[in-house]
Amino acid sequence: MRSRSKTRLKNMTEPDVKTVVFSHAVHESAMRRIGEKVNVVVLNSSDTDSCIEALTQAEGFVMRIGRIGRDIMDRCPKLAVIARFGVGVDTVDVQAATGRGIPVTIASGANVRSVAEHTVALMYAIAKNLVEYHVENRKGDYFIRDKQASVELCGRRAGIVGFGVIGRETARIMKNNDLEVSVYDPFVKKETVEEMGYTFEGNLQDLLGSVDVLSLHLPLMEETRGFLGKAEFDAMKEGMLLVNCARGGIIAEDALYDAMKDGKVAAAGVDVMCEEPTNPHSKLFELPNFIATPHIAALSREAFIKVSDMVVDGVLSILSGQRWPHVFNPDAYRHPRWNRHAG
Repeated sequence: MRSRSKTRLKNMTEPDVKTVVFSHAVHESAMRRIGEKVNVVVLNSSDTDSCIEALTQAEGFVMRIGRIGRDIMDRCPKLAVIARFGVGVDTVDVQAATGRGIPVTIASGANVRSVAEHTVALMYAIAKNLVEYHVENRKGDYFIRDKQASVELCGRRAGIVGFGVIGRETARIMKNNDLEVSVYDPFVKKETVEEMGYTFEGNLQDLLGSVDVLSLHLPLMEETRGFLGKAEFDAMKEGMLLVNCARGGIIAEDALYDAMKDGKVAAAGVDVMCEEPTNPHSKLFELPNFIATPHIAALSREAFIKVSDMVVDGVLSILSGQRWPHVFNPDAYRHPRWNRHAG
């Protein structure tokens, strides 16, 4: 495989060989496969500005971590595809990409089970107060057991906000674990939710006041930034458990901290935070009932392989002139640069 760290690059001399830049490597089998077709550059960096020299030579950019905006795209005239390692596109200026005829590929469906399982794992971890019990037990405080902070979830009501494929899989697992499930998603029909055996809730405030566990499955957009703020926490049922494996920016973290200090939120488990990589000095880490994993819900061993394969397949397909179906912005194919691939 022809690859590069941030400081090393092995160039291919063939003029027709394309270059694909990776912010970070994906699974080794997928890296080997794409390395047989194109020149591969691995930056090992999330700072696209500092890596602009490599990006200006790239026809493809696989971004696991980092951001790419209009300013970078303006300086990368060869760029023909941007691939996200997952489904979130909040770190890509999709409008700018679409205007340039650059498809933004996503790995839809490849990590659904992984994220759903991680969500449920966090739910049980905070319900059973596992982290505090572990930390105190290691300190020698065996009698932390007398705190009796663990609760049973059987028969309690979970609220799913965002009923896409991950929200649906999470709801299914929760229901199979004997939780009642309510769903809020203004873009999903009541009949769809009820046919699956869940309770449809058309009003967010009503859902917040009635569920014992809240699980968020929303994309991060301007409309969802700060989705849970002070007003929403005030509307919650006392002693709520909160799980977020979607995007950090949908929770106002200052409001979450206050709600946890006040006991409105009994415990929270998140896989995502507003600042990533995670700021270890966040005041949320001062709370014994707060758990944060480093954005790993989609990175189970199985999901990592599936997403890696899907990312590489999409990039190679688009670079060969095919219209890969798993793109966030299919309107990119309307751009004149795709006329030569018509039919």
